[in-house]
Amino acid sequence: MMGISGLRVLAVMAKEVKQLTRDRLTFAIMLLIPIMQLTLFGYAINFQPRRLPTAVLVEEDSRFARSIVAALRNSSYFAFTRQARTPAELDELVRRGEAQFAVTIPGDFTRRVARGDHAQVLVEADASDPSANSAAVAALAALPEQALAHDLTGALAPRSPAQPPFEVVIHNRFNPEAVTAFNIVPGLLGVILSITMVMMTALSVTREIERGTMESLLATPVEPIEVMVGKLAPYVLVGLVQTVVILVMAKLLFQVPMEGGWLGLGIGVALFIVGSLALGFLISTVARSQLQAMQMSVFYILPSILLSGFMFPFRGMPVWAQWIGQAIPVTHFLRVVRGSLLKGQALGDQWRELLALAAFVCIVTALSMVRYRRTLD
Repeated sequence: MMGISGLRVLAVMAKEVKQLTRDRLTFAIMLLIPIMQLTLFGYAINFQPRRLPTAVLVEEDSRFARSIVAALRNSSYFAFTRQARTPAELDELVRRGEAQFAVTIPGDFTRRVARGDHAQVLVEADASDPSANSAAVAALAALPEQALAHDLTGALAPRSPAQPPFEVVIHNRFNPEAVTAFNIVPGLLGVILSITMVMMTALSVTREIERGTMESLLATPVEPIEVMVGKLAPYVLVGLVQTVVILVMAKLLFQVPMEGGWLGLGIGVALFIVGSLALGFLISTVARSQLQAMQMSVFYILPSILLSGFMFPFRGMPVWAQWIGQAIPVTHFLRVVRGSLLKGQALGDQWRELLALAAFVCIVTALSMVRYRRTLD
């Protein structure tokens, strides 16, 4: 038996390093993925979101009402972005997702506080993502003791120091019991479709290139768009079957509410499946091997999971991370799915997200055609 030769080991190492550096795409992805993970987990992930968009309905213009709004603003958890004029308008802001919280100060608030007559402030929270609200809701506990501390003096001083001057009534909407599955399970639809549609298409086309069967296809008078449609059509059916299976299991196993919004959900699913397949096709025109296709797919899927609001509160991320998240189609698709299933949003409430998905489909399809034509040349 021959002994181990250090020179031979070094020769093999040198050969492996040279081969690795020649595959520039793989080498770059190996370096970028840990950098991306460190940056996202270190800077972008935040479990205590602040400056959450809040709408307010003030039914009386009084010093007490202004003090309450100021106290909420000073807590740094609430950012008052809209002032509603009616309860219906306030309800619409929360249902459309434009406000995370809705604060209502009733018209008889000052009179009830002055009389010690069980005054209340209503705070409605969008609980479709329970983790986004926990810190802000906890901050509301100190509001009755602090908000009117400088206003209740002299004759207005509380009759019983142990009893707060008013009560904050918190109403969790869309997920009153804060069931985590109601948020995670609908989100899984976007993640599963991303993984399967993008990766399956990228690997399928790249496999044909590696085996040489793509050359036979290129020898035929088939147009690039015909090749793309023909190869992606079967996967559209697969994606639709996956969608039905996930929704049925979500209802039977986890009792996820199905509030409606089926038209918007159907359009969103169709756009997202087509866009994901087109992205997989685009990756296949860039990758030179199945390994590269898988690596590029992972490079897309990782930020889709971390920056879309699937695992971590979207509004808890810094502004730069939210801008990146807005460019990811999974972000908009999750809003469509959760808005339809948990809030029963109508098509008019989802047009921005559907428009973003449609733009993604058009852009990726155009890039795929350009890259595919270059491959033909």
